[in-house]
Amino acid sequence: MVYDSVGKDTWEASLDCLQRRGLMVSFGNASGPVTGVNLGILNQKGSLYATRPSLQGYITTREELTEASNELFSLIASGVIKVDVAENQRYALKDARRAHEVLESRATQGSSLLIP
Repeated sequence: MVYDSVGKDTWEASLDCLQRRGLMVSFGNASGPVTGVNLGILNQKGSLYATRPSLQGYITTREELTEASNELFSLIASGVIKVDVAENQRYALKDARRAHEVLESRATQGSSLLIP
């Protein structure tokens, strides 16, 4: 399985990482949208699967959002899901502008966190 948030510039290399019947999850366009894809390439590379998921395909009502959010935060609180955020990527809410500038400059790795 490959999760590709970059798009155009990494599409081919990402497909090459997959084994037979592997799954390509394309969820971003940082380098631009993937266009002109010949679906036959999925067969040639080993019967690959590709999907382009979006939150709107999974969460369509406020109730679903609340339920999914509660489940996620419960898993985080219980330690089942660990969230590691580097100290230099934690920002006080008053420094939100700086956090966005750093994100836009692509100088971050992993998650960034705004703290109220």
